[in-house]
Amino acid sequence: QVQLVESGGGLVPAGGSLRLSCAASGSIFAINAMGWYRQAPGKQRELVATITGNAITNYADSVKGRFTISRDNAKNTVYLQMNSLKPEDTAVYYCNYATVRWDYWGQGTQVTVSS
Repeated sequence: QVQLVESGGGLVPAGGSLRLSCAASGSIFAINAMGWYRQAPGKQRELVATITGNAITNYADSVKGRFTISRDNAKNTVYLQMNSLKPEDTAVYYCNYATVRWDYWGQGTQVTVSS
């Protein structure tokens, strides 16, 4: 069993920064990828960024150059540093832990960027 707990969301003005954290517990293996997804009202959940066990990263085009994903395998934690935030980044952000058999999701954390 895997549990993911996100933190760090909030309200920030456009141009501001936030750092999201996701602490994983349970049967966690560093080899597996972790990532961040987001879902805005009325839209489908979309990929934001992922990071593999050996730190290979992938970003959505909309966040490249502004967001940085990282992970601390010793702490089973993944981070998302978000800079130069825009109103269109407003969404619920979900942490993801991907295994061969299953995807695990956190409960989500709200990020609201005011214009």
